[in-house]
Amino acid sequence: MVDEYNAAKDVLLKAGMEVGVPTVANLDTEDVMELLQRGESDRVEFKESLRGDAPNRIREAICAFANDLPDHRKPGVVFVGVRDDGTVAGLSVTDGLLRQLADMKTDGNIVPPLSLTVERRSVCGSDVAVVAVQPSDSPPVRYDGRVHVRIGSRRGTATAQDERTLNEKRRYRDIPFDIHPVPSATLSDLNLPQFEHEYLTQAFSPDVLEANERNTQEQLAATKMTATAREPLPTVLGILMIGKNPQDFLPGAYVQFLKLDGIDLTSDIIDSQEFRGTIPDIVRRLDEKLIAHNRTAVDIISGPVEKRTSLYPNAAIQQITRNAIMHRTYEETNAPVSVYWYNDRLEVMSPGGLFGAVTAENLGSFGIVDYRNPNVADAMKTLGFVQRFGYGIPRARQLLEEAGHPEPEFAFPENHVFVTIRGKSKEKGQKQ
Repeated sequence: MVDEYNAAKDVLLKAGMEVGVPTVANLDTEDVMELLQRGESDRVEFKESLRGDAPNRIREAICAFANDLPDHRKPGVVFVGVRDDGTVAGLSVTDGLLRQLADMKTDGNIVPPLSLTVERRSVCGSDVAVVAVQPSDSPPVRYDGRVHVRIGSRRGTATAQDERTLNEKRRYRDIPFDIHPVPSATLSDLNLPQFEHEYLTQAFSPDVLEANERNTQEQLAATKMTATAREPLPTVLGILMIGKNPQDFLPGAYVQFLKLDGIDLTSDIIDSQEFRGTIPDIVRRLDEKLIAHNRTAVDIISGPVEKRTSLYPNAAIQQITRNAIMHRTYEETNAPVSVYWYNDRLEVMSPGGLFGAVTAENLGSFGIVDYRNPNVADAMKTLGFVQRFGYGIPRARQLLEEAGHPEPEFAFPENHVFVTIRGKSKEKGQKQ
């Protein structure tokens, strides 16, 4: 096989193909020849042709490579046109054969859908079909209702322990959207002074920071603001918390505020503003706007000490709006969080709907909590915008009740969470 490798390299070079150029499967020519030389293994399957039951055996191999039980985190490869002993069979690799192999990805027999590429490669002057299968982010993958795995050069059906391992891999790999890297962003899109002087000082005590020998890139990765220290791509979290212009990457990540002189959207507009920037900037500026409109009445008659009352409890409004920012979806939407202030009520709408274990029936119940954006929630808590997880809605309800307001109303139209906070009842003496 070494002589065949050298011969193949000469053939490719004479044909004008540069050895070592990556393909869409991230396998260059040297990778392919090395895999061929090693023979069948837990990353390699040989098939001489597509005759007989070979298509089913190839599907089983594809399924096993997608499950990647040995955790190579590299593509598994099926070579069609190669005998069991590693010699090239001289198969005619037609476009029809390539289509037949590619259709194995989408014919519905292998679920969930996976990523594979099919290419024609020249090896020792003969064509070979190369099927490169990427490890699945959502194992276990099944073919014909069975979970196939690779044990050395042998295909097998997964044991119960194998399936538990694959389930754990899925939970590990299926990371939440808020720590996905943003491919179009670079470190220059992050406000590093803000990170160093505001976020780090809140996240760690001074003595820990003083003893910390990590450089800035390592600190960014440790706080999940970037994907890794070696590959410092900003994450969604990094863009939202310390980005210079977050809406350049996440257009819907802002809050729309509207104050109306009436009880519906046709009323005259008193104030309108869009709050853009990082989540810390948005939260602070929105708080200022809400407090400015939340008029305070001063009672100096009914008692020896003056009493100040607002239209709504400020802390309750904060809990509702901050929950809307924290739990909204930031993925594939241009919709903002909206806060509409009418004469008789406040309405807050958050895109994304309910998530995970939270349902319309248990929303706001103590102990029932789930996070679409767990890392955003953690960062907001670090900066003091959240006191305790799972506390916001119950606390808002409590504050509203104590101030004489009706229960907040929740609705869930078209993948949104819609909260209505109504003014105090007339018998409580509140005038809107």
